[in-house]
Amino acid sequence: MSTYEPPSGTGRPAVGAAPRRCAECGGYAYGGAPACGACRDLVDGILEAAWAAFLRRWDLGGDHPRDPSAPHDDEVALAELVVSEPDRHDWRVVDAALDRLRCSTCGDRLSRGPVGCPACDLAHGFRYAAIETDRPGVVPGNEHAVRVNVSVVRRPQFSSADEVLARRLLLPALLVGLLPTTEAAQRVNALVKRSPPERRAAVLEQAVEELLARRRTTGGRAAP
Repeated sequence: MSTYEPPSGTGRPAVGAAPRRCAECGGYAYGGAPACGACRDLVDGILEAAWAAFLRRWDLGGDHPRDPSAPHDDEVALAELVVSEPDRHDWRVVDAALDRLRCSTCGDRLSRGPVGCPACDLAHGFRYAAIETDRPGVVPGNEHAVRVNVSVVRRPQFSSADEVLARRLLLPALLVGLLPTTEAAQRVNALVKRSPPERRAAVLEQAVEELLARRRTTGGRAAP
């Protein structure tokens, strides 16, 4: 009998922490997903840590890792409840609940099936009714940015290659509480579009480094 190995992540880094490098892909941790297995596990760990805490509040355990692809009956029932009322739960709990339910149309994890699956598309739309609470010390809107980037990284088949690239590379900075201004984001997007495909990752990585460098002088917002 195989033993479930939980994602290596235990949640997410603290606000203000310095992003660390991933030993597997060499980029910032979390930012190599979905291609890098270690980063992918870290991203999944954001949801799994919240789900484990949720189970403990319901006296359903949570101290021992549970495989989301093979949930117990009590977890399935709880996941169905959460998905039926996403506006009452944190987005990480809602996303983790969806991972524990199977789509009746395509058979994949609910909301993560192939492009064009109507049931998955519907579930994906409803997930955005979930609660997004900014952590203390972050720029307002940071939590929304985190959850959107996590969603794109975990459902890459629904986004363009350029969007997945931008979302995954920015995620490590968002997780430590940073957030580019709208003007800065638009400027970088325009620069990426003008760059040849082989240069786009480098352009985005430079933008992330600049955002990290401005942390101390702007409190997390990039200058316009």
